[in-house]
Amino acid sequence: MRLPCLIAAALLISACAKKNSAPPPPRDAAAQRAVDSTIGASPLPGAQGVRGALKVADSAAARRAELDSLSRAP
Repeated sequence: MRLPCLIAAALLISACAKKNSAPPPPRDAAAQRAVDSTIGASPLPGAQGVRGALKVADSAAARRAELDSLSRAP
């Protein structure tokens, strides 16, 4: 009687065990920016911080593009 109960318990535990699945692939930059801008436009707490981070990223990209164009000028 004890052996069938142990086997049933082992089968139940193995049936309920979660299968490890691969994590979803990371988003590309354009998709992540779209998600961030949507969050920034929402009334959620912290949305203002997301908007600020997007502005900082935009200004850094503009400065980087300006410096890059200056280095290519003859």
